[in-house]
Amino acid sequence: MTTTTLQLNVRGMHCGSCALLIDDALADLPGVLASQTSTKAKRSTITHDERTAHVAIIAVIEKLGYRADPATV
Repeated sequence: MTTTTLQLNVRGMHCGSCALLIDDALADLPGVLASQTSTKAKRSTITHDERTAHVAIIAVIEKLGYRADPATV
């Protein structure tokens, strides 16, 4: 199985609980192998396989009330 790492800028987070909420929601998404969200960096790094599309990951974050966009390197 091929894995991909997606980095997203996440706006609207205010505390560590926000980051934890995002990581918990992403963990429930089929194909997400790991996620690490940082309130300080305002970024989420998600490792996933082909079962999960980038748009599905962004949709989960935005459903929680945050704004997520692909990060530029």
